[in-house]
Amino acid sequence: MNLLRQQAKKNRKFLPPDLEIRSFQDIEKYIQELLNIPINTTDELTTWLLKRSEFDSVIEEDKAWLYIHQSCHTGNKEYAEAFARFVRNIDQRYATVSHQLNVKINNFCSHNRYPAEFEVFVRNIRRQIELYNEANTILQSELEVEEQQYGSITGNMTIHYQRKDHTLQQAQNFLKQADRQVRQDVYELIGMRRSEDYEKLNVLFDSLLKKRHQLALNAGFPNYLEYRFAQLGRFDYTLKDCEEFHNAIEKKVVPIVDELFKDRKKKLGVDALFPYDLEVDPEYKSPLKPFGSVKELSDKSIQCLSSIDTEFGQFLKIMAKHRYLDLDSRIGKAPGGYNYPLHESNVPFIFMNATNNLRDLETLMHEAGHAIHAFLCKDLEFVYYKEVPAEIAEVASMAMELISMEHWHHFFPGKIDLQRAKISHLEGVLKTFPWVAAIDKFQHRIYTHPEQSKTEREKAWLEIETSFGGSVVDWTGYETFHKQMWQKQIHLYQFPLYYIEYGIAQLGAVALWKNYQENPEKAIQEYKNALRMGYSKTLPELYKAAGIEFSFSSSYIESLVKFVLNEIESLSG
Repeated sequence: MNLLRQQAKKNRKFLPPDLEIRSFQDIEKYIQELLNIPINTTDELTTWLLKRSEFDSVIEEDKAWLYIHQSCHTGNKEYAEAFARFVRNIDQRYATVSHQLNVKINNFCSHNRYPAEFEVFVRNIRRQIELYNEANTILQSELEVEEQQYGSITGNMTIHYQRKDHTLQQAQNFLKQADRQVRQDVYELIGMRRSEDYEKLNVLFDSLLKKRHQLALNAGFPNYLEYRFAQLGRFDYTLKDCEEFHNAIEKKVVPIVDELFKDRKKKLGVDALFPYDLEVDPEYKSPLKPFGSVKELSDKSIQCLSSIDTEFGQFLKIMAKHRYLDLDSRIGKAPGGYNYPLHESNVPFIFMNATNNLRDLETLMHEAGHAIHAFLCKDLEFVYYKEVPAEIAEVASMAMELISMEHWHHFFPGKIDLQRAKISHLEGVLKTFPWVAAIDKFQHRIYTHPEQSKTEREKAWLEIETSFGGSVVDWTGYETFHKQMWQKQIHLYQFPLYYIEYGIAQLGAVALWKNYQENPEKAIQEYKNALRMGYSKTLPELYKAAGIEFSFSSSYIESLVKFVLNEIESLSG
């Protein structure tokens, strides 16, 4: 699996190719060299940054593989312990060193002229310096290790149905069955299984919440919301903008989603639309099966991406060849999916839980968009340009979901199934906005009221989810599952306050797809131009390069939502 890494090591210019990082002592010599090298000119700054960039790439990729191994095998204690050791013994100590290196850069940039293309990088460095607190280096390490407990707990959740054990991801397929009793039975089994660990996950979240609040106080912030907002480098929009986004979604999108649910209820011919009625085909057609095996998913995805751009298909082919794809769902594997960019190897790794349904296709296209982004960034001079913020990273992924949809005939050769798949995906796009707004607003509430009890937190969730979930879905009899459903969102545990980005990026993705329909060649060229910039420009500049607006105003949201709705109506007609 690490053949590409071995090849990449031979290209090192600062660190020796055979360096093995087993302890902090293995890298101290090189850290000291970086601290001692004088920086008096712009050329010296550039040369020094190249050395540090290589150093950071190596450290980050070592950590990446440890994370990948433990998420692919949650039951393997050796993998979990290796990741924890790295975080505690290397990451934690390097945080202090990294601060010293940042100060070294800032000292030069504060008293000398530096290249204009460094501006975005320098502002990020200055933000990191502002937020640095030595006491927080220990807390951050503790949090990073503790957050992985979520995957260990949820990765082993299964239900027993029809004389067989199923992961919760596999069990979701039963919710697409025409037989309503099957859907109800499985939905209740899933809910009851989640309930078994509800208290355990509550205790975990309380611990994370307490530590995160302390991080904020240590850094001089009144709460974790404001601290995290700064830590995530949100320079181009404000907390008030997020609140306006919440309000716009509630006013402009929730009523539309309510109408979709009313239409679903009517087509299904049911008196009440329960939560187990939301995934089945509204005309009771068999669930869509875009592939048989994960190899078929991989092969067809390569064909699909190649239809968009030959280079895109080639990227995924490289990943498949070197086994940088772990796609199937299995017991003992963490939930969810991700693309992990590996900045030394310059070939990313995709992790997901495929169970042969439409959502798997959407997920792989999403992660493939991230992978394409990583490949297009690989020639950037510094690793810091490759570490892109989610607001543009998620445009890359969500746009690929929509653009690839124009080539889903590779998965659905029949016209009817292809139309069903497109309608389902577009309805999912519209439903994404309320869920994103609910999760983000809930986190705003949590982190500005850290003293809340579990009961108060549940009450806050129900109030917020109800305002964005609409008035059509009937939770009668499932009130317990309703109040617990926030726990299924992995971001709350492992990526706090990283969620509004999906809403912002979904708008950008719809705009890019709209451009693609009008002029495919131009849209793909702009897409590639923007992604190749990495994070060398501001978000508004990156969006402009992609041919779209960086905006999430009420009028902009309304215009794009109406475009999606028109597409659904066109396909339905």
